[in-house]
Amino acid sequence: MKNEIPIINRELSWLSFNERVLQEAESKAVPVVERLKFLGIFSNNLDEFFRVRVATIKNLMSLSKSSQRKIPEDPALIMQQIQNKIKELQKRYNACFNNILIDLEKENIFIIDEKHLTEEQGEAVKLFYNSKLKLDLFPIILDKYSKFPILNDSSIYLAIWFFNQKKKIKTNIKHALLEIPANSMSRFYVLPKQEDGKTFVMFLDDVIRYNLKDIFKIYDFNTIEAYTFKFTRNAELDIDNDVSTSILDAMKRSLKKRVSAEALRFLYDEQMPKDLLLFLIKKMSLDKKTEIFPGARYHNFKDFMRFPDLDKADLVYQYEPQVKQPDLENIKSILDTLQQKDILLYFPYHPFDYFLDLLREAAIDPKVSHIRITLYRLASQSNVIKSLITALQNGKDVTVFIELKARFDEAANIKWANILRDAGAKVITGINGLKVHSKLCLITRREKGQKIYYASIGTGNMHEKTARIYTDCTMFTANQLLTREARMLFDFFERNYVIPKFHRLLVAPFNLRNRLIQLINREIRNAKNGKPATIFMKMNSLVDEEMITKLYQASKAGVQIKLIVRGICSLIPQLPNFSENIQAISIIDKFLEHSRIFIFENAGDKEYYFGSADLMSRNLDFRVEVICPVYDETIKQQLQITLDKQWEDNIKARILDKNEQNEIVQNNLAPNQSQQVLYNYWKDYANENEN
Repeated sequence: MKNEIPIINRELSWLSFNERVLQEAESKAVPVVERLKFLGIFSNNLDEFFRVRVATIKNLMSLSKSSQRKIPEDPALIMQQIQNKIKELQKRYNACFNNILIDLEKENIFIIDEKHLTEEQGEAVKLFYNSKLKLDLFPIILDKYSKFPILNDSSIYLAIWFFNQKKKIKTNIKHALLEIPANSMSRFYVLPKQEDGKTFVMFLDDVIRYNLKDIFKIYDFNTIEAYTFKFTRNAELDIDNDVSTSILDAMKRSLKKRVSAEALRFLYDEQMPKDLLLFLIKKMSLDKKTEIFPGARYHNFKDFMRFPDLDKADLVYQYEPQVKQPDLENIKSILDTLQQKDILLYFPYHPFDYFLDLLREAAIDPKVSHIRITLYRLASQSNVIKSLITALQNGKDVTVFIELKARFDEAANIKWANILRDAGAKVITGINGLKVHSKLCLITRREKGQKIYYASIGTGNMHEKTARIYTDCTMFTANQLLTREARMLFDFFERNYVIPKFHRLLVAPFNLRNRLIQLINREIRNAKNGKPATIFMKMNSLVDEEMITKLYQASKAGVQIKLIVRGICSLIPQLPNFSENIQAISIIDKFLEHSRIFIFENAGDKEYYFGSADLMSRNLDFRVEVICPVYDETIKQQLQITLDKQWEDNIKARILDKNEQNEIVQNNLAPNQSQQVLYNYWKDYANENEN
């Protein structure tokens, strides 16, 4: 079966997105330490890609031939294309790393290994090893009879062998494994400052190599060697849908399965001797299902995301101070202020503290009776959780929906669910068949004998850390047309058998897909009737084939469509007879573009929406998502300016097209880096509207 509409395979489009991340690492315009961090993001992305997407493709490849024929695309062909693209990107990645090393040396920063230490540096490395590193090392001795241990696929390991060698003969060969403890300390050791101003940095890997003889000193050997390897497991969780089993218990079982899931990729130092490599492959029971790749000396470049700044301000991004939201400054009560107007926050330009202030106020306001909230990802030290516990201590009812199936945050969310439940909150941990991804907080307040609802509706998680590096918007509102429907959604969380009917909010899986189709159809009718017809959408991913088909139909009807898609874009713009009227760009910059905004022309009376959903089947059909209409004229203008300024970007915006070359947008405007322009916009707005 073949696709009836032209699309780009989602996996290949995702690799194109990760290539845009690599472009930032390659760019000389990006500060050199930040380029290393983009290499870390690229590496981390690729790990997750293997753990999830490649795992899915391999599952498809294991189906019978008759079943595979029912799949729109040949999984074996897609797998081959993925491998070819990754090999190409890996070459660029290695070249990029080498170029960054050269540029670091121009800044008197040198990454050195254990073979290039002076005597004085060697003493410093020994001191660091004995005082800080030694107690975090736990070697595992292997022999041909021992069972291979279960390893952590988020870690990197040294495969070590030591022996006595005379001429070319090895005797008394021993094998060992050693996990590099990059999860408990920095992967990088910065040596003491040099008088000549030079800075030297070592990987922990090489600090360990320098001290190998000490680690294994009880053994008799004259040669010892260590080579890095890592592997990636299948991270797709097999969740039991048996309604008699609690989701919490099912998640705990599935997380245990993930620890021992099959290896999808094995990456090793290409200098590793063949005998040692074959020993590992045999001991780990790797088979043809595992992609085995030779690589460079170092792996887990995701650790570059936390590369030390080295006290050199010009080598890292300088983050300007966050700006005030004037509507929330010098006021007595946020809740009282919301009775007058809706208020938009746009992170990270605005501080996340305003949301925490809202929770704190609700926690002590005697008129507030109940706080309800959905939680998907949380900071490791979450002030959101602390605020909710404070509300409980002040006698408020607190209902929390915490999504246990938030990928790679499952264990953390189980912990938070237990903490909240122990504190007295009503905790809901799942709905069979649905993942709750909406970003919603609802506050109930008694005013003049009536229940009045206040809501925060957003595009991003209630997460203090990511709110400083992701662009997301959140609206505070007391509009009862919206907040009462938000209450209906929380009622659904508690009683899944009651299906709500929404008239204002667009909520997946209930009415979001149909409402979006209706909005696009209206633009098609207006275009055919000669009325203004445009669609402007910003999102993370565009994959859903029905939505793509509908946008192609709109383009054919003459609707002018602009798309800003950070990640996967399976739609192909500018195709004859399909998408001549569709243009698409992607922006990659120091902040991760994460907000979802939708604008429909509506014959000149524009309608504005924002929320948590991307245009993917999983978001539209298998998740609870909330897209919120905007009624406040000021917020409409703010969202319009946001998308307009991003569309004008000619520094960080890449063109999305069938060739997937990721070329920088060229226009006749002055240089425009939209994230900086939008920071200036919000700063000016704050200055102009000071109370």
